[in-house]
Amino acid sequence: MSLPLADASRAIDPSLDLAKEITRLKKERNAIILAHYYQEGEIQDLADFLGDSLALAQAAKKADADVICFAGVHFMAETAKILNPKRTVVVPDMRAGCSLADGCPADKFAAWRAMHPDAVSITYINCSAEVKALSDIICTSSNAEKIVASIPADKTILFAPDKNLGRYLEKKTGRKMVHWQGSCIVHETFSERKLIALTIRHPEAEVIAHPECEEPLLRHAHFIGSTTALLNYAISSPKREFIVATEAGILHQMQKKAPDKVFIPAPPEANCACNDCPYMKMNTLEKLYLSLRDLTPALEMPTELLERARLPIDRMLALS
Repeated sequence: MSLPLADASRAIDPSLDLAKEITRLKKERNAIILAHYYQEGEIQDLADFLGDSLALAQAAKKADADVICFAGVHFMAETAKILNPKRTVVVPDMRAGCSLADGCPADKFAAWRAMHPDAVSITYINCSAEVKALSDIICTSSNAEKIVASIPADKTILFAPDKNLGRYLEKKTGRKMVHWQGSCIVHETFSERKLIALTIRHPEAEVIAHPECEEPLLRHAHFIGSTTALLNYAISSPKREFIVATEAGILHQMQKKAPDKVFIPAPPEANCACNDCPYMKMNTLEKLYLSLRDLTPALEMPTELLERARLPIDRMLALS
């Protein structure tokens, strides 16, 4: 667990230029910053590598730095540590979790697997290291179709923990699967009713959506894809206006890459900022600076868990 910023030992001089200090510390520590597209824009702008879960896993494997500072959520930092067991992996805020990972505890996942002893377990990367270690192969939204296609047709597929991504894959591939009943608190919050109203107000806009969204929302999408796929589509499309149904952090990069286009976040059902991931937004510039300055909180995992969890990740990377 990260220490609170009020702790005197972690005090920050308010006169510091944090961006400049973070750049200095990266050189001093031989560190790199990996950041997810759902981070705040100021963190994205300081990242050495910015990406979605697949791209960040690939970048982590190729890393040659002594220190990896992972600005994302806990399971992503775990993946970086699994792929780089000898390196120091620090996390700005160790409490930054994931509703999908939290909703799939390892003991219950193991019991579920035991009910289907001959099945192949494809597990979405949004899960804990313990669940990865119990899985046959990991996938991300970028490579899930390819992973599903790699499984022999006579094998039953168990898909966890995201039921919405699983159902989308069934529709895309025609392959029936047994689903763990989990979902993302951000992607399930979008309102179909408000989305329809938004499309009426913006008739020229294309709706683009992440496959973690619920089926009623996906029915309105002109394009469905991973976070990176959504970004690339928005940049390359001749359309000038987009309604974006995924975590709102991606709009920072969309606007940077295509400044002449208009990007509108899909609205949640409630009158709140529920399309912001509360876990992703726990990381701040101050916490990023402290993690590089003090090299804490550092992620530590048992060697045996690191080794078991790496096998299904390596299988995924070999197919990606």
